[in-house]
Amino acid sequence: MDRLNLRIYAFSRKVWYQLEHAELDHQVRRFVNSCGTVHSRTDLNWVLRGLSKCGRIDDARKLFDGMPDRDECSWNTMIGAYANSGRLNEAREFFYETPIKSCITWSSLISGYCRHGYDVEALELFWEMQFMGERPNQFTWGSVLRVCSMYALLEKGKQIHAHAIKTQFDSNAFVVTGLVDMYAKCKCISEAEYLFELAPDKRNHVLWTAMVTGYSQNGDGHKAIECFSDMKREGIDCNQFTFPSILTACGSVSACSFGAQVHGCIVRSGLGANVFVGSALVDMYSKCEDLNSARRLLETMEVDDPVSWNSMIVGCVRQGLGEEALSLFRMMHLRHMKIDEFTYPSVLNCFSLVMDMRNAMTVHSLIVKTGFEAYKLVNNALVDMYAKQGYFDYAFHVFKRMTDKDVISWTSLLTGCVRNKSYEEALRLFCKMRIMGIYPDQIVIAATLSACAELTVLEFGKQVHANFLKSGLGSSLSVDNSLVSMYAKCGCLEDANKVFDSMEIRDVITWTALIVGYAQNGRGKESLNFYNNMIASGVKPDFITFIGLLFACSHAGLTEHGWSYFQSMEKVYGIKPGPEHYACMIDLLGRSGKLTEAKELLNQMAVEPDATVWKALLGACRVHGNVELGERAANNLFELEPKNAVPYVLLSNLYSAAGKWEEAAKTRRLMKLMGVSKEPGCSWIEMCSKVHKFMSEDRSHPRTAEIYSKVDEIMILIKGAGYVPDMNFALHDMDEEGKELGLAYHSEKLAVAFALLTVPHGAPIRIFKNLRVCGDCHTAMKYISVVFHRHIILRDSNCFHHFKEGTCSCSDHW
Repeated sequence: MDRLNLRIYAFSRKVWYQLEHAELDHQVRRFVNSCGTVHSRTDLNWVLRGLSKCGRIDDARKLFDGMPDRDECSWNTMIGAYANSGRLNEAREFFYETPIKSCITWSSLISGYCRHGYDVEALELFWEMQFMGERPNQFTWGSVLRVCSMYALLEKGKQIHAHAIKTQFDSNAFVVTGLVDMYAKCKCISEAEYLFELAPDKRNHVLWTAMVTGYSQNGDGHKAIECFSDMKREGIDCNQFTFPSILTACGSVSACSFGAQVHGCIVRSGLGANVFVGSALVDMYSKCEDLNSARRLLETMEVDDPVSWNSMIVGCVRQGLGEEALSLFRMMHLRHMKIDEFTYPSVLNCFSLVMDMRNAMTVHSLIVKTGFEAYKLVNNALVDMYAKQGYFDYAFHVFKRMTDKDVISWTSLLTGCVRNKSYEEALRLFCKMRIMGIYPDQIVIAATLSACAELTVLEFGKQVHANFLKSGLGSSLSVDNSLVSMYAKCGCLEDANKVFDSMEIRDVITWTALIVGYAQNGRGKESLNFYNNMIASGVKPDFITFIGLLFACSHAGLTEHGWSYFQSMEKVYGIKPGPEHYACMIDLLGRSGKLTEAKELLNQMAVEPDATVWKALLGACRVHGNVELGERAANNLFELEPKNAVPYVLLSNLYSAAGKWEEAAKTRRLMKLMGVSKEPGCSWIEMCSKVHKFMSEDRSHPRTAEIYSKVDEIMILIKGAGYVPDMNFALHDMDEEGKELGLAYHSEKLAVAFALLTVPHGAPIRIFKNLRVCGDCHTAMKYISVVFHRHIILRDSNCFHHFKEGTCSCSDHW
């Protein structure tokens, strides 16, 4: 090979990337094995650089070892080649062997460590470089700032910034851009803004792109749009990195109109065919709920890009179009597209919409076949999908097989349990999660508090609240709403109010939680005041709010208010009343003794009456002894819910209260014939982290003798205070003495006797019952609160009863 040919060979390095590997190997061997030819050091360095850029590091090393004369360029080329390819130990060996260490030498090694994520080593070399008297150049600064950006090393970044100021590099455009990017990535957007405004060269499109990206990544889509608009006004050109960032910002704030304008800029710039930009456009239109535009873009893309299709699938799922999302997934499969670990989670989310377990299992099989079951992201989606559909065996199976579980894995399972009303299992999972050292996030906390609210386990809920405060996690609307709901449902209105007052942002869920909470605790008028305050604050009520309002009116006997709210639903807020609202109204009218009006409303219902409506009517008939109407309600319930014990029990009790013992017995026989079993009434009390459960005439408790002795004492004392047993609630045909004893040993009376033996004086007694408290026990509790000077809080299946000084918070409307 003569000198001219060598020149041509070296010059051809720019097109080497387009050669097949075999052809490149052939060319390299021709040059390396050429004998008898004297090559200049410059020519050899050119070839060495070409081999390095092509990734042929070992061939470059052979050439380097054979070079008779090496200069600084030769050594730097090899250090850079090894460092950039990740062979950092070999790069370091060359670095220490090189006779001359210039700024480029140090920068080459530092850049390699930064590129491959070795931030500690990179920064150590950066400081060592200056200790050895070598001044870094703009590329060195760029590398160390980039690694601080990648790993959000704010404190390290600040030190580098301070050093840049000391060494007067803070005005260098390259360094300023790196600093803006670093502060933005470290969530310090104010600092990034400050540096951006002081930047000496505002014509740098990379600087503008860093600022737009910073706003977008920090969740400030509006400022990103404003910054992009300024960039266009200044005449700064955008590139393939600017457009995706601004499109992401548009999607985050649903700025579809502005996004469409950006789309126009993209077309004019000639970047419409860029896959990266095209994918961002599909994602933006999907997030802005313009699926037609997204679909058109997807169909016109020259390349089938999985990221774009994933965005489209996610957009369909967000809008509840599960079938459309599954159709897209099938098309991806038919077109042999590369389905990745981001595709499967999006597809699995579809099944929470379409409830298609057969296809869900098919997708799971495909995941196993394609080897994606090893991906944590996919496994988390599988757990979430199975848990949401109530298939807990499958969810736990996938969960247990996971070798690497994170907080999302636990969250998926726990929230699925709460969604499917497996509240105790949710609390067990929370405890296991903490034992395993997994720190819960705000979603887990909110779900766990919801489970505590449903189970009314106040002490556990307080521990979760304390755990959340200690964690240092920032407050969120979902956690605050769950706290308000939990405290309200556990009868602690003062604590619910404290959380409510501390909230900076309140939505309709927040207000509704308090409205329902106050209603359930027998403070209906205050519940209505909260509703008025909510309206005054500009928050509009929703479907659930009116259920709480009507419940409050029902339990406070506010018939006129109830009618007013019911009529305002559709007239003022455009909310059509559902069966739940009609049930509340019928309950309200029934409690007020207006059964004729209740019957009229029933006949005028705009929707078909469901079981809740008929139960409300039957309950009202039970209270007021209307046997004929009660029979009608019960017969409808027998058809709607043939296996539900409630209508049989209520009808039997209605007959018993009316003295129709034969009809009551016949109803009980029918219940037995239908194979329907009544849920046994039970009451429980939590003491020292242990639940003590009682059933009527129960003698299984270890302290039974003391409890029954205390019940006898209670009966004597409250009778002396004026209590008279209400035989209407003795629902068995026996003599007066037998009826009285039966009433005395109801589960709630056994529970309060145990509480009086164990709960310190001055502390409230908290009792829970799975069924509605009977009228006799309700009266007895009022007398007990007076005689024993205790605050008794009894929660039954319907509401809270706060007994204090002989009165109940429900004002006998329960």
